Amino acid sequence: MTNLDFITPALATGGDLPANRAEARRVLDTWQATGITHVVDNRLEWNDNDLVAEHSPQIHYLHLGVDDHGGEMPDEWFDLGTEWVRGALQDPEAKVLVHCHMGINRGPSLAYACLLALGHDPIEAMTMIRTVRPIAAIGYAEDALDWHHRTRPVSRRRQLDNWQRLAAWRDANWIDVVRIIRDIRATEAA
Repeated sequence: MTNLDFITPALATGGDLPANRAEARRVLDTWQATGITHVVDNRLEWNDNDLVAEHSPQIHYLHLGVDDHGGEMPDEWFDLGTEWVRGALQDPEAKVLVHCHMGINRGPSLAYACLLALGHDPIEAMTMIRTVRPIAAIGYAEDALDWHHRTRPVSRRRQLDNWQRLAAWRDANWIDVVRIIRDIRATEAA
């Protein structure tokens, strides 16, 4: 299982490599077969830099670990991640995977910030992610939208409209994150 979903032809989000090194190498081979050229790993608790460098040195790897603590995400995380992804996407052949452990919050949230930075409408971007990755809670979307408003010229009226639209989207597209995490952990333990 590759545990990634393409949001656009060049941008994917998902979960991490398997803990078993042989399985991880097989998944890396699959990532390469799907065209992944760049990986942003958002896990604070682990990174695959050595494995990627050893097994897939042609994949550019950025470890941008942050804690999935439910609190506010720092602007620096969004700045560094979106800048790196936008730089990678200057190459028309590039395909970027933005991931975390389960592909529920951190990876999809940074992918959301990337979509905003690339000019997508905030609600369009949420829908794009959730359509391809139904388990994505995008838990830090509000932080990403706030960051976007602070770093781009957006009128106060547009900001308020975006906030209201995002809140309405959340209400209309609620998912049971606790159940999703429980199911993933049960699958991992099996």
